[in-house]
Amino acid sequence: MDVQDVHGWLVKFLDEVSDSFQKLPGSSIFLRYVKSSYQNDPVRSGIELFLCLFAVRYLLAPAYSTQKKSYVTLSDEEVDELVEEWTPEPLVAALSGFEEAENEKRPVIIGPTGPKSKLSNGRTVTNLASYNYYNFIANETLKEKAIQTLRTYGVGPCGPPNFYGTQDVHMKTEADIAAHIGVSACIIYAQAFSTISSVIPAFSKRGDIVVADRAVNYMVRKGIQISRSTVRWYDHNDLEDMQRVLERVVKEQAKKPLTRRFIVTEGLFENVGDMVDLPKIIELKHRYKFRLILDESWSFGVLGRTGRGITEHQNVDAAEVDMIVGSLAGPLCAGGGFCVGSDEIVEHQRISSAAYTFSAALSAMLATTASETISLLQTSPDILAQARENVKTMWAQLDPRSDWVRCTSAVENPMMLLVLKADVVAQKRWSVAEQEALLQDVVDECLTNGILITRLKSMPRASNAKEADWEPQPALKVCVTTGLSRKEIERAGITIRHAITKVVKARK
Repeated sequence: MDVQDVHGWLVKFLDEVSDSFQKLPGSSIFLRYVKSSYQNDPVRSGIELFLCLFAVRYLLAPAYSTQKKSYVTLSDEEVDELVEEWTPEPLVAALSGFEEAENEKRPVIIGPTGPKSKLSNGRTVTNLASYNYYNFIANETLKEKAIQTLRTYGVGPCGPPNFYGTQDVHMKTEADIAAHIGVSACIIYAQAFSTISSVIPAFSKRGDIVVADRAVNYMVRKGIQISRSTVRWYDHNDLEDMQRVLERVVKEQAKKPLTRRFIVTEGLFENVGDMVDLPKIIELKHRYKFRLILDESWSFGVLGRTGRGITEHQNVDAAEVDMIVGSLAGPLCAGGGFCVGSDEIVEHQRISSAAYTFSAALSAMLATTASETISLLQTSPDILAQARENVKTMWAQLDPRSDWVRCTSAVENPMMLLVLKADVVAQKRWSVAEQEALLQDVVDECLTNGILITRLKSMPRASNAKEADWEPQPALKVCVTTGLSRKEIERAGITIRHAITKVVKARK
């Protein structure tokens, strides 16, 4: 067979294939598509051909398993033997002798936790151990509003906010808080504890930088831990050290990919009671281009003429703070927490904050109570003025007159933290455990004399304990309330001071 015969046979074969293909339904459309595609974009035809061949190859390929069995197969006898040898670790550590003794003597309150509270043993004591700063618990208007809301909406919404848990009272409370603080948007959470611990990881992720005060509370530390961010600590309320840390972070990140960077601090520190210098932190935030997350769980409802928090107290525009987190429990006698900021900040949390997305919404009764107490603070600023006068009265009986303790709290803070003076601790050579035992004896002595106070009980550190080498000093916690008269505050202060003196002198 010569070349001409091969050519003729090949032409005849291709004609037969073409005739057979043209008899197929839709073949003419396919041919026109291929011709126009090749004419206009030959690269596209090549890619489509490759994809078709890849699809055919993938469909004809043999099945295979992606799970490689790299484990050792055990017999039933071996499994039973391992199960018998396994000893589970306890979920909670065993109580120490000090903790067991403390639990046995812990007082139990029967009924509301007002300024005068009844204990389970029948005694009535002056209660300086609750956060009822403004005695809102005894406010009959708040009680009536709460009962009315309970009868209208029920106990709880029984659903997450993003599904069917959001009610009109929640939207009103968010609007009230945003208007009160002076920002554009607000989001409320069902639990105060999980608010800041969810806000931080909603924005700061692995690889981001968090610069935080060493004295921040357990809620903040838990949020930093969950975020898995890189943490840089600075000494408590030491803005010079903070500036050095910020400069070091900026220098380290200069030649690295851009990351999000946050400053995290508190308005009033839970573990110390003192106040942050917000204007200076705002200045550093802008200078080094950081975002600021401010936890006002203990300063909202306390600082400022109308209780707007440290921004009002230190005359700072709330919009200068990227995120302000606060609590609706405690002084407001409600429950839950909130975060305020720009519209973008708030809307991002509605889909990415764990505590908001996966928790049932705040009870309508608590949301209404929060709105009403905020309204009371706005319309009756004399409530806060009276509370500060009572705090001054208590200060006059404790800090300057006691030879043994000093108050680390800010003078505006109704939660007074009393620590043993440094020279007393050094002279007596008391350890932290010995200080805690002594202060517990003071608490017991005060209770014997009809005054209920408590100790500062900080939670365990939650993140980077090696870097954050800081622990709160053992302290007494005295919470001042407007539910007591000035004379009652004075008598309580004298009782506490005498109890401290008696217990300290009894120690060798």
